[in-house]
Amino acid sequence: MPLKITLKPHERMILAGAAITNGNTTANLIIENRVPILRKTDVMREENASTPARRIYFVIQLMYLDPENRISYQGRYDEFVQAFVSAVPSSRTLIDEIHGHVNNEQYYVALKTTQKLIKYEAQILAGGKPSKNKE
Repeated sequence: MPLKITLKPHERMILAGAAITNGNTTANLIIENRVPILRKTDVMREENASTPARRIYFVIQLMYLDPENRISYQGRYDEFVQAFVSAVPSSRTLIDEIHGHVNNEQYYVALKTTQKLIKYEAQILAGGKPSKNKE
């Protein structure tokens, strides 16, 4: 089933490893095959992977956008996840959900779930009591 993406003027995205920037007008793209796609708002630069949860996000992003080298990222992913769970045992449910998506090669869904982990981590780092790790 094709995916329709509407890009606003000057909006950026990554499509199958290529950085795309839209021109001056709105553009509609129809993606007819399965390729990795991330809008600019979902792309994390390496220098922004500054916390444990953000490092997990970044390495999953690499796995998603660079399928030819996916295996080379797996060790870093495993290391980051294990360290996170050791430091924050209350994150186990959310980590298990992320890990399930990664194991099923559902990297985009894993990224969206990892955004919840980043919010959870932010609550902990702020010294507040985190809400249930589903949000």
